[in-house]
Amino acid sequence: MSRVAVITGGAGGMGLATAKVVGRDHTVVLCDVRQDRLEQAMAALKDDGITATAINCDVTDRVAVARLFEAAAGFGTLHSVIHTAGVSPSMGDAEYVMRTNAVGTVNVNEIVFDIAAAGSAIVNVASMAAHMLPEELIPTGQFPQALQDADAFMSDMRSACNAIPEEARSGFAYAVSKSFVRWYSTSQAERFNTRGLRIVSVSPGSVETEMGKLEADAGAGAMVADFAVPRWGTPEEMAALLAFCVSDQAGYLTGTDILNDGGVIASMRERARVAAQGS
Repeated sequence: MSRVAVITGGAGGMGLATAKVVGRDHTVVLCDVRQDRLEQAMAALKDDGITATAINCDVTDRVAVARLFEAAAGFGTLHSVIHTAGVSPSMGDAEYVMRTNAVGTVNVNEIVFDIAAAGSAIVNVASMAAHMLPEELIPTGQFPQALQDADAFMSDMRSACNAIPEEARSGFAYAVSKSFVRWYSTSQAERFNTRGLRIVSVSPGSVETEMGKLEADAGAGAMVADFAVPRWGTPEEMAALLAFCVSDQAGYLTGTDILNDGGVIASMRERARVAAQGS
């Protein structure tokens, strides 16, 4: 049977670019919540000679996610899951950002844990924002609640966000939600290995996608111009890494986050160290 790759957020820049890579040796199932963009993505893949199926799915809906994977099973054996679905601070309020990025990740990953055969792998997209918040601001102690009770988890996250000035809440929710993705992908690795599954996260920097550009005026543009690699990352650069993470060549890779940000975080930390020494 065919090896199947499911790509959530598959109509977005990174998702579509990754489909063009994994589609060379997988049957691709694209999931996205925007039907118009799904149709455009399918047309682009067809032009590249890649076989794909589009399924409209909201990752915050656990039942819809289960149906997505049921449908994917009809095309072959699930081998790879690339979870790129997510939203940025400019796309909604703190509640929407947190639910999409954190609860959506749990929904996708937990169903993969239940149904995938040994040898399968999932890579989750976090963000360099997950490397920016001071540890004391990240409500990590409440993160495990997401696996047992999504409503209680959201209540805890709502309380954490409400402590932040209103104008900064979406950005804070984004950083916390992506910290959750990073935490989940590392903390659950041992459990996933009991099923013979690998789980990894990738933290991109500022990437030249539609969503990435929404944040250009909110600070991302300045970071791109002022740090180690002074340019935006490309979807294709991210896709190559995402595809590698779920490939057979990465069979020893699990339980870690890979920061792919053009050196932004490294530059920030070194500059802070130098500034502290000089003060």
